[in-house]
Amino acid sequence: MTSNQRRILVVEDERTIAESVAARLRAEGFAVDLAYDGPTAVTKAQAGRPDLVVLDVMLPGFDGLEVCRRIQAAPAVRGENGSAPVGSVPVLMLTARGDETDLLVGLAVGADDYLTKPFSMRELTARVHALLRRAGRAGPEPDPSSGVPGGSIVVGDLEINRTERRVRRAGVEAHLTPTEFDLLVHLARRPRAVLPRERLLAEVWGWADLTGTRAAGTRTVDSHVKALRRKLGADLIRTVHGVGYALEERR
Repeated sequence: MTSNQRRILVVEDERTIAESVAARLRAEGFAVDLAYDGPTAVTKAQAGRPDLVVLDVMLPGFDGLEVCRRIQAAPAVRGENGSAPVGSVPVLMLTARGDETDLLVGLAVGADDYLTKPFSMRELTARVHALLRRAGRAGPEPDPSSGVPGGSIVVGDLEINRTERRVRRAGVEAHLTPTEFDLLVHLARRPRAVLPRERLLAEVWGWADLTGTRAAGTRTVDSHVKALRRKLGADLIRTVHGVGYALEERR
């Protein structure tokens, strides 16, 4: 493994699936480690400091939701090879469940994206590359267009500090995942403007090609919007049916 090779931890108890995913990711040039249960996954994530975790929900020991919660709650320590700090590692969840509540719980504990089984390897690798591109971007810079010092965006009673990546509504701080924060920033920079789901997928998730993945992409955006509404209020983001979403200016 080269010093700058990206590390991915694949956590999946079905070994055939785990080995197939690992083989495809290695063919893409990644270094891959495997875990087949919850406790081993947490231990390897904390010891190996991966750049990304591909995480199944249903696991022995404890489930993927608990794995994600423990990984994201760990102290942020950056590895010597420049790998992502534990505590901010991107997580792509794999689930055979179609229940929306399970997906929202996954996003709430720190997952950045999810795939529903069965999935294609092409779609999985596209999601992995998109998440790593987002994670590799430079930290947030002050936004000159916001007109507010310190890189903040203020829309009504909503304040977003881009430099510190903190969000308050009506003075109450909300704790968002990295993806939720990035999605909120995109909506808040254009208050009342309707942003199509396809545009959000391209700009927030880095999905350059939606061929064959449009339905999954729509569910991804919708689930993250619902998570934002749960944390910041149902009246904050307006749905424009058949198009996308707009952030409302509430006072």
